[in-house]
Amino acid sequence: MNKPIRTISMFCLLLFLALMINATYLQYYKASSLDKDPRNRRVIVAAYSRERGAILVGREPVAESLPKDDQYKFQRTYSQPLRYAPITGFFSYYNQTGVEQTQNAVLSGDDPDLFVTKLIDLLSNNPTKGGSVQLTINPKAQNAAYDGLKALGNNVQGAVVALEPSTGKILAMVSSPTFDPNKLASHDLSSVTDTYKSLNDDPAEPLLNRAIQTTLPPGSTFKLVTAAAAIESGNYTAADKVPGGPTYQLPLTSGPSGLIDNEGRDCGTDRIPFTQAMGNSCNTSFAALANEVGAEAMTKQAEAFGFNSHYLDDLRPQAISQFPTKMDAAETGQTGFGQFDVTATPLQMAMVAAGIANAGTVMKPYIVDEVQSPNYDVINKIQPEELSQAVTSTTASELTKLMVYTVDHGTAIPAAIPGIVVAGKTGTAQSGITNVPPYAWFVSFAPADDPKVAVAVMIQKADIPRDEIAGGVYGGPIAKAIMEAVIQ
Repeated sequence: MNKPIRTISMFCLLLFLALMINATYLQYYKASSLDKDPRNRRVIVAAYSRERGAILVGREPVAESLPKDDQYKFQRTYSQPLRYAPITGFFSYYNQTGVEQTQNAVLSGDDPDLFVTKLIDLLSNNPTKGGSVQLTINPKAQNAAYDGLKALGNNVQGAVVALEPSTGKILAMVSSPTFDPNKLASHDLSSVTDTYKSLNDDPAEPLLNRAIQTTLPPGSTFKLVTAAAAIESGNYTAADKVPGGPTYQLPLTSGPSGLIDNEGRDCGTDRIPFTQAMGNSCNTSFAALANEVGAEAMTKQAEAFGFNSHYLDDLRPQAISQFPTKMDAAETGQTGFGQFDVTATPLQMAMVAAGIANAGTVMKPYIVDEVQSPNYDVINKIQPEELSQAVTSTTASELTKLMVYTVDHGTAIPAAIPGIVVAGKTGTAQSGITNVPPYAWFVSFAPADDPKVAVAVMIQKADIPRDEIAGGVYGGPIAKAIMEAVIQ
């Protein structure tokens, strides 16, 4: 064989080897990632042509695939779109969000737990069907949360979360403004593109699930964490007196810029009952307590409730609630009443209330209760999981006394339910942004002696006069309605 032929032969061999290596790389090493790539239209078309499983609340589907006479064969349909959109998300030709995204393997029928079902379909030459997902949502609580926010007006921006304290089950999750996922699941792809662009460009951010994706200063609801740190220190009980007074000068400061006041509330002149400090939401008391326990203890206590960590696996993305890990004495004082660099999601503040309600144990929140086969047989039942022991049961009991007093005699009276002992705390947080009104917060749980539900309400923006914004006035009735829906 002459040299030119050998050269050509070697070149062809190298090309053949390169082809085999590339084919092996694509079909073996990259197969999984390419299959999951949202740009892979072949996979999307195949998914559109499959009977996707239902997302269930109780026995009712809030998302299901119905037969349709077109190339895709099935149409994803949402029966109560506005109420459940922040949870279900949407399944479209271009993207998936919410439970549609996190449970896609189950809903599409590709999850390993559905292997036997998929094998039977394959052997029977039947098209693969997706499994169903049962949510933890209580429909009555969800309706109460949605209706409560809607009653505040058309332009409200806010969120509500309700938890079962003993398990971490999410009983309600509402975000406003919301959107209609049916428009994004349409087979009119041009219309879907226009709708998504419109929603994505909307300054009110309707695609944002504010319950888990928005962090804001929690204001006075954070006083529960400060009180927890103070009681955990061993220096206080609910029956003791704490620092009071009309003003408090933050350490390392002088003049008005470092002067904390109580916005006209009665907080005594020296030391006052702990119940009065919590019931009247005295900023001066909790700034002083935060400095008394110190920055390290405040950080430890906040993180014990879930701040600075990720804990929600079956709904994404979760914004991390923040508590500063480095701060001076002046900044520590401000954190005592939920300001400075303290930010929280409504889910996080619901977890604070639920942890207190559950004798100090914070349960990991979850929204998927069961994975079911296409025939609705239970394949996987999600088990509750402990996240942390935030405080001792004794401390939780003392905090509950303070919160019950706040509902019976303090700022949280709007959440009172006749015949039921309710624990609650209000909050009004300064935005720190010029011309942006304060944020209204409310957290509670009930019954206080046998908690079934813990609630957090956050009102970011509403058509409410600035001087009327208060967590108790607007958040209290919403929390009350949710608690009644679960208990009664």
